[in-house]
Amino acid sequence: MDKKRYLLGMTLAEITEEVLSAGLPKFTAKQIADWVYVKRVAGIDEMTNISIRNRDLLKNRFEVGRSEPENVQTSADGTRKMLFKTQGGQFVETVTIPEDDRITICVSSQVGCCMNCGFCMTGKMGFNGNLTANEILNQVYSVPESEQLSNLVFMGMGEPLDNYDSVMKAAEILMADYGLAWSPKRITLSSIGLLPKLKNFLDESKCQLAISLHSPIPVQRQSLMPAEKAFPSAEVVALLRNYDWSHQRRLSFEYIMFGGVNDSLVYARELNRLLSGLDCRINLIRFHKIPGSELSPSTNDNMLKFRDFLTAKGLYCTIRASRGEDISAACGMLSTAKR
Repeated sequence: MDKKRYLLGMTLAEITEEVLSAGLPKFTAKQIADWVYVKRVAGIDEMTNISIRNRDLLKNRFEVGRSEPENVQTSADGTRKMLFKTQGGQFVETVTIPEDDRITICVSSQVGCCMNCGFCMTGKMGFNGNLTANEILNQVYSVPESEQLSNLVFMGMGEPLDNYDSVMKAAEILMADYGLAWSPKRITLSSIGLLPKLKNFLDESKCQLAISLHSPIPVQRQSLMPAEKAFPSAEVVALLRNYDWSHQRRLSFEYIMFGGVNDSLVYARELNRLLSGLDCRINLIRFHKIPGSELSPSTNDNMLKFRDFLTAKGLYCTIRASRGEDISAACGMLSTAKR
């Protein structure tokens, strides 16, 4: 018998096509989508407004496709890190971050990453495969806080634009009327600036965007992020200037601060020069020490001076609080190394 396919991760159009090919009424597709995406069932037998005969037909072909995390760790600050097993027997990590009345989920899109950024544990894993839309959405639907999630960021393991089709499909389902009907303002994609997929994303999606910058000086950025050679930050910023960021859509730049490397006012001036006139915000992030790296975190004093300089120049700049560092769930620390 052919391997069963997963309903979680299918669009309504795909479910409709499958339903019709199975000889079921077309309206069954909307019923299935409602059970999977809105009512969040884990099994086909729970779809009680579909006849037993038709449920049996569905069970011969499909599974819902939900799987619980293999492990859950909770930080002292309430951040949680979950370990999910992929269909190929590998692992990815997912993080949920509670803050006031919000819970943000940080979702992985790949097993490892091929960008090889020197400050990132995921990059040190190398690239081990793309996640399917099912594996991406399973993270959203199977974390303990699933029904309380307020925001989603594609900032976990992997470069989202390097798995463009699956990431966009998952986002489409989250925003669809038959799905969770989320506003695109609730979804942020973080990227090193993978051209030309970045242009596709800007043209085809209304989701928020965060660009991993980390240095305004190309030679230095390339030493930290080899992808600078293929996708220069100057070209990324030039592309971003062609879009309107003044209304519903938000543009952010992530800037990890390394002590004695990119945290002096020399770099703040260059960052202002690069981004001046662009409607954006800058998130300053303290580096989290990882094994095998000689980089060290910036001091609080340097981070404050850096922020205040950029603020005085009219750039919206904040220092992002570190979360989940005690369970290796903070920025750049995801690796599945400890299971």
